[in-house]
Amino acid sequence: MIVRQQILTAVSLAAMVSIEACHKAVPVASAAPAPAPTVAPPPTPAPTTTARTAVNVRPSEPLASPRSVTMTPQERATLAERLARLEDALFDYDKTTIRSDATTVLKDDVDVIRDILASYPSQKLVIEGHADERGSSEYNLALGDKRARAAEEFLATMGIPDAQPTVISFGKDHPICTDQTEACWQKNRHAHITAAR
Repeated sequence: MIVRQQILTAVSLAAMVSIEACHKAVPVASAAPAPAPTVAPPPTPAPTTTARTAVNVRPSEPLASPRSVTMTPQERATLAERLARLEDALFDYDKTTIRSDATTVLKDDVDVIRDILASYPSQKLVIEGHADERGSSEYNLALGDKRARAAEEFLATMGIPDAQPTVISFGKDHPICTDQTEACWQKNRHAHITAAR
């Protein structure tokens, strides 16, 4: 117990000596006082007003109003009349190449298509590919797709944007004529352009 008291006394003395050493003033060489830092004056707050600043708008050019996506019955009738002027491009049996008579037809269609796109810029067109009844449904769907794409590529070379028309194949499912004659089959092998619904 005495040893314990002696240890506590020694620790207390050591603590006091260290505290005393910390409080001693250390002589410092005299130095010139540092100049006071310069502080920029605070910025003057902008005056607050509730009035809005007027924007000068030139009245020389009227703002274009966006065209309605929904057509009126009159516009739809006019579009249908313009689409009726388009002729179908015909194809040979089991072929997807554009024939010379189809080239003439599609060239004539280009002006009508441009007129439709200018009048109805939001209207999408559809190029339908068709086949006659001979062959399987799967084969004729593929054939109709190739015919529609051939027409689309031809129109693109004539300046119709290829992003505008959509291509769809009906194969042999929507025949124009149902007689089993070559003349009837020829009518069913075609590419037809219409408006998307």
